[in-house]
Amino acid sequence: MIHYRHLNQDERDRIAVLRSRGVTLEKIGQELGRSAGTLSRELKRNRPRRGRQDYLPHKAQMRAEERHRDSHKRMRLKSRVLRFEVEKHLMMGWSPELISGQFRTHRKELPLVSTEAIYQWIYAEAAHLIGTLVRSHRCRRPRKNRGKGKKVIIPHRVSIADRPAAVQDRKEPGHWESDLMIGRGKSALQNNTERTSRFIKITKVADKTAAQAHSAIAQALRPLPEGLRKSVTYDNGTENVEHHLLNQEIGTRSFFCNPYSSWEKGSVENKNGVIRRFFPKGTNFDTITDEEIQRVEDKINDRPMKCLDFNTPAQVFTSFVALAG
Repeated sequence: MIHYRHLNQDERDRIAVLRSRGVTLEKIGQELGRSAGTLSRELKRNRPRRGRQDYLPHKAQMRAEERHRDSHKRMRLKSRVLRFEVEKHLMMGWSPELISGQFRTHRKELPLVSTEAIYQWIYAEAAHLIGTLVRSHRCRRPRKNRGKGKKVIIPHRVSIADRPAAVQDRKEPGHWESDLMIGRGKSALQNNTERTSRFIKITKVADKTAAQAHSAIAQALRPLPEGLRKSVTYDNGTENVEHHLLNQEIGTRSFFCNPYSSWEKGSVENKNGVIRRFFPKGTNFDTITDEEIQRVEDKINDRPMKCLDFNTPAQVFTSFVALAG
């Protein structure tokens, strides 16, 4: 059995020398133990693309190595429909993590796609979408240090897996999802979204500490009837370590997404994308007034939604308040 081997640098150097002396391809092939057809293809594929037509062995070697690397790259997001859907949701402000999770759970007709595959596709083939990412780094950071930071210890943490079915299925109101939106500057926005009505309450916090987050959520939920502040679902960020203190104050329960799975609180992540239309990534929240935040909150709550039979979140939530009262 004959095993094919690629031409190497020494052979390419020899081809260049013999060609410069006018030696035919047949004789060069005999000397190298190669067929004339192999040498002919080598000259056609690796001849300079522009300018002089001399065969340059070092350039030929570089082109061959480049083709070899490219031929071993795995294609990402092979389906044209999948690429279209991913791009559409990125433009809506969804993160790759949220897209991957939502597609896996609710879009069974689409091929499975991981968060990492979406990131690789963006940076390798869709650079125009880098700006849609929360941290729009022009180049990806090395993966070796990812996930190896200091582990966050959250006291009294209860997994989202233990969240009652009524919460998961949006069967009853009063269950919230919370997330801290970060921009430039010291301040941030605390977004609280009610799962059934998709009603949001946005509060500006002076900094990104747990004490500020705890205070902001309490400020948003405390005025509500007891039946409309039953639970809050969080991610595993350090700003949420005082969740149990909030529970003691206003009678809520806490649930936490699995690590690196913030898409599991999809309602608030979706609303983050809507808020970003008014306050794009990179906005300095230090300069945003409470009046501006209230106007954005009202606009979002007064916008009809298909999942609410084209009622607005404000209409649905107001009906819950009336029943609770």
